[in-house]
Amino acid sequence: MSGLLVILLPLIVGYLIHLHHRVLLRMVARTLSALVYVILFFMGTSLAFLEDLSSNLVMIFHIVLISTPCILACSLCALWLLERRLPWRHAHKSQTPPSRLHMALESLKLCASVLAGFTLGLSQWPPLRHAATVSEYALILMLFLVGMQLRSSGMTLRQITLNRRGMLVASVSLVSALAGGVCAALLLDFPIKTGMALASGFGWYSLSGILMTEAFGPVIGSAAFFNDLLRELITIMLIPLLMSRQRSMTLGLSGATSMDFTLPILQRTGGMEIVPAAIVHGFIMSLLAPILIALFSA
Repeated sequence: MSGLLVILLPLIVGYLIHLHHRVLLRMVARTLSALVYVILFFMGTSLAFLEDLSSNLVMIFHIVLISTPCILACSLCALWLLERRLPWRHAHKSQTPPSRLHMALESLKLCASVLAGFTLGLSQWPPLRHAATVSEYALILMLFLVGMQLRSSGMTLRQITLNRRGMLVASVSLVSALAGGVCAALLLDFPIKTGMALASGFGWYSLSGILMTEAFGPVIGSAAFFNDLLRELITIMLIPLLMSRQRSMTLGLSGATSMDFTLPILQRTGGMEIVPAAIVHGFIMSLLAPILIALFSA
């Protein structure tokens, strides 16, 4: 319960603050971006201080190679069935999408932050042993700012309930991802709750890696980070290919990032008509990600 409060309290307090000034909103966005890099840097540092480091790195990639295909396979099947049973009618013709290479490089910058922290941590510099404490305080501040961003996105409960497609895709994405987490847990011989927590990042790699590190340590936390990072990189490559025939699948694979990081490519390939559903879908998944990770980590 205390872990859940640490996550929910900053989110709720931040959500109560509604910023209108564009300069302040830009400052929040920049601070949030910087905090993500800082926390991921210290996550890499914590990983370097692990005992028996080589075997732990093997374990991280073993978890990723099993969990990612399980979660993606369950999500793809469920979203394909949704599109087959309830097709998303549209009249939009795809435009030239933004550079997928550029978007992939943006994701890889975060990966480089973890690598930089890991490299410095190998020096075993004594002050770096306090990395976990620093990242915990930074996490609280980050969640507070995330709450502010969610409120400032302009989404209201009325708008969420009115967009049925966004809610429907979010529901299917949620259930299928958790089912994939259960499958991964069985294959990895993990507790079911651990597998479901691993699947609850919904592509939000910066947050899932941080929260899972706090709850399960740097091995599972790093696995969660790379699991969600790989999911987003695959999604970026698939969006232009799937948009014309599998709109629900395209939106569902975007996960929590459909209202921010992948929104430009969704809009360019799917038109403005997909934007409301994408924002609602991303809003719901962003709101649920930290809550579910905390619940399954308890």
